[in-house]
Amino acid sequence: MNGPDGDIAQRYRKHTGRKNTYILSGTVLLFIILVLSISTGPVDIPPWEVVLTLSGQSISHRWDSIIWNIRLPQVLTAIVAGAGLSVAGVVMQSILRNPLGSPFTLGISNAAAFGAAFSVMILGAGTTHSSISDAVTISNPYITTAVAFLFSIIVTVIILAFSRFRGVTPEVMILVGVAMGSLFSAGTMFLQYFADDTELASIVFWTFGDASRASWEELALMTVIVISSIIYFTMNRWNYNAIDAGDETAKGLGVNVERTRINGMMAASIVTAVIVAFLGVIGFVGLICPHMTRRIIGDDHRFLITGSMIMGALLLLCADTAARMIIDPYQLPVAVLTSFLGAPTFIYLILKGRRI
Repeated sequence: MNGPDGDIAQRYRKHTGRKNTYILSGTVLLFIILVLSISTGPVDIPPWEVVLTLSGQSISHRWDSIIWNIRLPQVLTAIVAGAGLSVAGVVMQSILRNPLGSPFTLGISNAAAFGAAFSVMILGAGTTHSSISDAVTISNPYITTAVAFLFSIIVTVIILAFSRFRGVTPEVMILVGVAMGSLFSAGTMFLQYFADDTELASIVFWTFGDASRASWEELALMTVIVISSIIYFTMNRWNYNAIDAGDETAKGLGVNVERTRINGMMAASIVTAVIVAFLGVIGFVGLICPHMTRRIIGDDHRFLITGSMIMGALLLLCADTAARMIIDPYQLPVAVLTSFLGAPTFIYLILKGRRI
């Protein structure tokens, strides 16, 4: 095709090809960091032998046990949780038209944490221990996830109700989220007040988000929910693009804005609930990763959803790896590092007052 139309088509292919290249490069980088993360720890394993072990070639019985039973579940958990939180943040920012939206800033994570603590301490869905390695063991993950989801939905409904008021600014929405987060943090402290010493120490430790706590069973449940939600979000990528242009424009294009907004917030809430229920609160991943991705590939949700998923997985995996190395042989909760990174970024976004 020649002429102006051909030039436009060629530029468009080049434009989309660049975005796909970024996504493919991020995927390759994610695999490289995955191998390096598995090889790093109190017992160093050569990266090439990690690759051989993952491909099914047994090099050492001891290394097989370390890789398959300890490090691989932790690494995959960090990838799944990072991808889930980041994609949830993308959807919340889009359907609420709020660049500061995320599961953490809107109080949904704190509500889910309260629900998980409630299910463990009151409903008996888990057991508490004095050991650091297994402070809280979830004996019934389905009840824990359901209760965490229930309380996160309460906050979601409140957020959606406020979003319907005309003249509500992004700053007001964040203040509502801060209020909800404070309310449910107080509820968690209320439960802790009536706990015995072991329960108190265990629940406090558990609220520090950490990717090392999930077993293969819990990882499987998280993976199913996160992948299902990502598929749903991807199917609605055109609707999110339309909503970014404004509710009236989206309605003019045939988008059911209210249904898209409610379903999107519900899906993002259940992703947040299941991650918080098993790992604790991991802040700011859902806030900063979408903005980092936008800087690279723009606002088009056809690419933004996938790019943010990879960026979130990369960020949380790198943070988890660094948390294992800082005070080796001990491990910091990964939420400590994400908060150190996210807090100044959050302040920057508030001061800037617009999308970056």
